[in-house]
Amino acid sequence: MADYADARTRLAADLRMMLADTEELLKALGTESKEKVAAVRPRVEAAIARARSQLEEMEGAVEARARKLVHDADQYAHENPWQTAGVAAGFGAALGAVIGVLLARR
Repeated sequence: MADYADARTRLAADLRMMLADTEELLKALGTESKEKVAAVRPRVEAAIARARSQLEEMEGAVEARARKLVHDADQYAHENPWQTAGVAAGFGAALGAVIGVLLARR
């Protein structure tokens, strides 16, 4: 969980830096010389590469976490089938009641 939060914080910081560098590059494209543009371009490319890498890292962490949650839910359902059926029935009844109330208002 801490790894996910750290990765999210790093990604947000890198995205902010990439946006600032991109804005600087866009300003340089309009008003500055080729040397200024050439100096800013590698920073923008590096920021994009870092952001892409961290995004892929976060996707992997989220995917692993989702797989674990699905596995845990599946295992719980197999170990407690009656409780799972009861919860599903209760949820269905509550959802039906809400839909019924909403339809009765019309």
